Amino acid sequence: MRAPRVAYFPDSFHEVNGVAHTSRNFVGYAERHGLPFLCVRAGGRATAFEQAGELRTLELGRSRASVRMEKDLEFDALFWRHTAAIEFELKRFSPDIIHITGPSELGMFGAYFAWKMGVPLAASWHTNVHEYLARRMAHMTSRMSETQAAATDRAIENGTLKAATQFYRLAQVLFAPNAELCAMLETATGRTCHLMQRGVDTALFTPARRTRPINDSMVRLGYVGRLSVEKNIALLTRVRAELEAAGIGPVEFFIVGQGGDEETLRRELPDAHFAGVLRGEALAAACADMDVLVFPSHTDTFGNVVLEALASGVPAVVTPDGGPKYIVRDGETGFVVPDGGFAEAVGRLVLDRKLLAQFRTAARAYALRCSWDAVFDKVYAAYEPVLARPACVNEPG
Repeated sequence: MRAPRVAYFPDSFHEVNGVAHTSRNFVGYAERHGLPFLCVRAGGRATAFEQAGELRTLELGRSRASVRMEKDLEFDALFWRHTAAIEFELKRFSPDIIHITGPSELGMFGAYFAWKMGVPLAASWHTNVHEYLARRMAHMTSRMSETQAAATDRAIENGTLKAATQFYRLAQVLFAPNAELCAMLETATGRTCHLMQRGVDTALFTPARRTRPINDSMVRLGYVGRLSVEKNIALLTRVRAELEAAGIGPVEFFIVGQGGDEETLRRELPDAHFAGVLRGEALAAACADMDVLVFPSHTDTFGNVVLEALASGVPAVVTPDGGPKYIVRDGETGFVVPDGGFAEAVGRLVLDRKLLAQFRTAARAYALRCSWDAVFDKVYAAYEPVLARPACVNEPG
């Protein structure tokens, strides 16, 4: 069976987030295996087309009217000006399937052209937009009574989730990074959902990049991710205070990332080191130099940074919500605990260096069994039943 021709429309590609990370690795997979693949994405202000073998890239510039959603994320209401360029490249490429990652400008284009060209649409769920929006709106509900605020938060979350799942019903096959989300999507959309987990580059993320002594008396607690309310970063301050109150230490926080709440976190953790955004070898070295990853998010659908930490031989403490709980083996490669248990879990590893060493070894061993090729092999296998169905061409009007 010939390899399907895949046109991929990612919400994010160059930014620092899970969607972008997965998307870059998806393109890398197609390139390594010589698969016919067209990636249509946004980037900067310029528009350009490139081709290298079977891999084609159409990078579309955003307008100056773009609305900044986060420090490195934008939404361009004028993106429709690229309609002709996208249609031209799609017709030239002649895809068998179009794959989108969410209801962004790119996702809307992908869904539209899948309908117009009569090709199947695949959609992967990467971000819990309903939970993010509810937390971002918290500043508006903070002056309400507790009951009113809770009701408003539920209404925002439920309304956003309903709108998002309606959009995902346009696809013939769905993907999600964990079983919990797959079950939710299947119930809400009536579509089949397959696991699309994440892989890790164990040659890049490795304990060998550590520069600090393994028996350093100072324990480095790391955090990697966006510095914003939906990541529950306020818990980092609480963990620091509880460890100090219990006389557990010495510890230092090493924060990697940027976001709207960075200034607040800097005030509340004055002794922490803020490294900003790191990529590639710099990020890998920073991870290897951590002793424990403290990842308090309740909203992450997977948690790439958690897997990267494990590959670096760094155990992680995560919440029982979202995707990270599927990565960390509680009591073996880290701990899965509610917010109130974070300081105690971290304290166990700070005080028991033998236990910390055991977790390091187990974390690395687990990560060695993960690979991006295995992830995307399964994605292509999930395309097959959809591609076997008869196609029909739809023309607008």
